[in-house]
Amino acid sequence: MNHDRSIATQIVALIQAEGLTVGAHLPAQMLADKLRVSRSPVNEALALLHEKGVLTREKNRGFFLARPVAAPAAEFASQLGLVEPDPATAAYFQIAEDLLQGTLETQVSEHHLRQHYGLTATQLGTVLKRIAQEGWGERKPGYGWEFSSMLTTPDSLLQSYRLRLALEPAALLEPTYRLEPQAIERLRAAERHLLEGGIETDSADQLHDRGVRFHETLVEASGNPFFIDTIRRVNRVRRLLSYRSMRDRERYPEHAKQHLHVLDLLARQRNEEASEAMREHLQHTLNALTQISRLLEP
Repeated sequence: MNHDRSIATQIVALIQAEGLTVGAHLPAQMLADKLRVSRSPVNEALALLHEKGVLTREKNRGFFLARPVAAPAAEFASQLGLVEPDPATAAYFQIAEDLLQGTLETQVSEHHLRQHYGLTATQLGTVLKRIAQEGWGERKPGYGWEFSSMLTTPDSLLQSYRLRLALEPAALLEPTYRLEPQAIERLRAAERHLLEGGIETDSADQLHDRGVRFHETLVEASGNPFFIDTIRRVNRVRRLLSYRSMRDRERYPEHAKQHLHVLDLLARQRNEEASEAMREHLQHTLNALTQISRLLEP
C-alpha cells in the first residue's frame, strides 16, 4: 500500500477513536507523535484527506475536520479509496469480467485458475469461497469448478429486474410491514454519502452492496420470509451483471434521490405511495438498463 494512504487510514482511525467532531483541529506534529512517524508523511496524508474532502485547510492554521467519520474507520477509509484492493479481490473481479467476456470457460480446474490469475492456494480459496457464497459458482468432484452460465447474458439482468418489479412494491404493502426509524436514518446517510461524492469514489463492490442493503432492508421490513428469501437470492445472482452495468454511473444521482423519496414516504407510513414510488424507481432502472444494454454485451 502507498505509504501516505496507509498513514491517512491511521489518521481516519484516530479521528474516530477520539470522537473528533467537525471543526476539530488536526495539528501535524500531534498526529506524528501519536502515530510515531515523522511529520513529512503525516503532511502528505493530511493533504490526501483534504483532496478527498475529509479535511479543510486554513492558511497558516493547518487542517480541520470537514465531515464526520460516521462509518467504521476501515469502511470509511475503503469508501475514500484509501485501501488498495488485495490480490484476491482483484482476481475476483477479473474472473467475473472474463466470464462475461466469454474468455473463461464455465468449467475449469483450480490449477488453471491459480496459474492464470497468479494466485496462491490461500488467495484462490478466498476467491472461490466468495463466489460459492454468492451463488454463481460451485465445486465439482475433484478439483474442478463450474460457473453459472445463466448470469452471463444481458437478458439475465433485465429479467432479474422484472422479478424485483413484481416483488418489491408488493413487499411494502404487507400488513406486517415495519421499518425501524434507525434503519431509515442509516439508509438515508448512505444515500447522502453517494450524493456528496461517493458515486465517483466508491468501488463497484461498495456501490453494489449499498444498493443491495437499501432494497433488502426495505423488503426485510415486510416480515414475510418468502419475499425476504427471494430478494436475497436474486441479489446474489445478479452481482456479476450489476458490476458491468456500473461502468455508466450517470444515472446514480437520480437513483439516490429516488431512494430518499421512498424513505421519506415510509417514514410517514405512507406505504401505498412508497410502493408506487418503488415501482416507478425499478421501472426507471429497467428502462435505463435496456438503453445501456450495449455495456452488458461482451
